[in-house]
Amino acid sequence: MELMMEYMARGFMTMLSISMPCVLTAASVGLIVGILQAVTQVQEQTIAAAPKILSVFLVITIGGYGFVRLLSNLTTDGFAMAFNVIPKNDEFVLPSDYYKYTRPFAGEMNDKIAEPTNLRDKMKKSSRIAPTGSQQTPDRWTPSPTPEQSASLLERLKLGR
Repeated sequence: MELMMEYMARGFMTMLSISMPCVLTAASVGLIVGILQAVTQVQEQTIAAAPKILSVFLVITIGGYGFVRLLSNLTTDGFAMAFNVIPKNDEFVLPSDYYKYTRPFAGEMNDKIAEPTNLRDKMKKSSRIAPTGSQQTPDRWTPSPTPEQSASLLERLKLGR
């Protein structure tokens, strides 16, 4: 559990290290443009937005390779942990005979299944009914005879027949 918490904390730190330069750049450019607008008394919204967009784009362009490396390292470590560390850790892996002595869904299975004889009788009754879209009446319809199963050529050769 602590391994997963450590990986999650590392993910948050990666997220902050990727987003923080962009946020700080946008905030500092916004502050500078705001001070300039207050001094010159020019209150135009597009003047404040355009330098922010350009500066954030510049930060992403300059630091993009580093951002991608941070994310790829986090992803590679995550896959390494998922496929190499966790399966070898005994507290995360169930024993091979875990379900031998337990019934995990026993409390959820409350429905009753009909006896096989009742089910067989129901199937016999339903076999007398014509399939949907048939022009025959149920009285004249008969189920097709089941073909007799015989052994295949390989089975006959194994049996010596």
